[in-house]
Amino acid sequence: MSRARISIDRDFTIGEVPRRLFGSFVEHMGRCVYTGIYEPGHPEADDQGFRKDVLELTKELGATVIRYPGGNFVSGYNWEDGVGPMDQRPRRLDGAWHTLETNAFGLHEFVDWSHKAGTEIMEAINLGTRGVDAAREIVEYANHPGGTYLSDLRAKNGSKEPFNIKLWCLGNEMDGPWQIGHKTAEEYGRLAQEAAKAMRYVDPDIELVACGSSNSAMPTFGAWEQTVLTHAYNEVDYVSLHAYYQEHDGDAASFLASAVNMDYFIESVVATADAVRAKGKHKKRINLSFDEWNVWYQRGRNTEDQLHRIQETGQWREHPRIIEDEYSVTDAVVVGTLLNSLLRHGDRVKIANQAQLVNVIAPIRSEENGPAWRQSIFYPFARMAELAKGRILHTAISSDKYGTATFGDADLVDVSATWDEENGRVALFLANRGLEEAADVEVALRGFETGAVHRAEVLEAPEGKDRHAGNNLQAGEQVGMKPLNGVKAAGSELRLSLPALSWAVVELGVTRG
Repeated sequence: MSRARISIDRDFTIGEVPRRLFGSFVEHMGRCVYTGIYEPGHPEADDQGFRKDVLELTKELGATVIRYPGGNFVSGYNWEDGVGPMDQRPRRLDGAWHTLETNAFGLHEFVDWSHKAGTEIMEAINLGTRGVDAAREIVEYANHPGGTYLSDLRAKNGSKEPFNIKLWCLGNEMDGPWQIGHKTAEEYGRLAQEAAKAMRYVDPDIELVACGSSNSAMPTFGAWEQTVLTHAYNEVDYVSLHAYYQEHDGDAASFLASAVNMDYFIESVVATADAVRAKGKHKKRINLSFDEWNVWYQRGRNTEDQLHRIQETGQWREHPRIIEDEYSVTDAVVVGTLLNSLLRHGDRVKIANQAQLVNVIAPIRSEENGPAWRQSIFYPFARMAELAKGRILHTAISSDKYGTATFGDADLVDVSATWDEENGRVALFLANRGLEEAADVEVALRGFETGAVHRAEVLEAPEGKDRHAGNNLQAGEQVGMKPLNGVKAAGSELRLSLPALSWAVVELGVTRG
């Protein structure tokens, strides 16, 4: 039996929970849009072709802001192709994902879908094959009230009222050699600066995200952020981070400690941004937008939904299956710890988008003319989006350790916590990374008196199944949340036991102690 002691204190908080931390991502990639959120003719489709079953799951997931339309896709995308009469929209080759793009779904459709989903829009612009002029024009089309060619064109296309999109990404992963229109840090920094200026001339109230590093292993990591922000610091509000994790060669121990890398990545980018601030004598702080993150099995698979297999066929198809990973109990626990890392850094990480929403490395799966269902990774996200409210509590943890080949010794128990003072609730989000043993956990709640345990749930392997169990059409939703028994709260103490390889949430009623 492993052990951990956690201390939280009412007077030691990190900041308010950023609601944009629970974002997602819709890219024109594989079946995320077509047969994902949009499938005219499906039994669950509404009059606009939006799948109502997927919309309901999106609401249950609790996604707050959705990044669109890419991703690598956006670096070769002309936004004008996706507006106007549908029968007049051009069919295009998408080089990023080797597919045919029909443009049946575009900006107007996404705005309408977002209104129905209750989500904010985070619009990415093409700084790969396009530049300053297209950047300012899409802002005018989307946000200007009327009386100009582009704003009147929006009205002609069915939307008299402006979209009022406030959050914009200045391109995507421009540091990556795989990116259409890849640039050096100097090239991108100057382009981002000028595009941002032009966009703000149209709408001074927008918020802008500059491209940071595509992952912390990029050879230009650190230097890229320093150069880009040296050029664009005054013009942007956020710098982006992207990271994907997977289990390599059966090394579950290192995979389960992936959040150690996320912590490092976040803290390194914060340090770099603050160094540029100090050197440039800037007053404002640049915050972070972790606008792509998830578990993604990028290497070691040779299934037909892998990009290299699609490219090998030489065929260009509409919305083929691409990286439709099926997620396991292990993956769900890792996702829970990644969410913990993001929440613990909520003073600087103000936006985060799990990639993607439906079908493509996603918490929601759907089948063409068929059902939609929740993957295992759906549950940690949904519970945290629902319960992480108020202020983020600093968590001091003393946990038994375990060894990893990649990260050295790591805590067996991982945790984040929030305090909703208005409703008198403390929520704890906990993971046991141990593959074999349960973990006894004690929590000292300083400055609080505990009341009722309002919720105690755990995700673990179903009875008779192992850590690789997941949800699919054949097995159904066999992995999910179930009651966590034996949680005891008294005075200023909480005690519980976490099963081996599990993710749990405990919500307590509290008063000031």
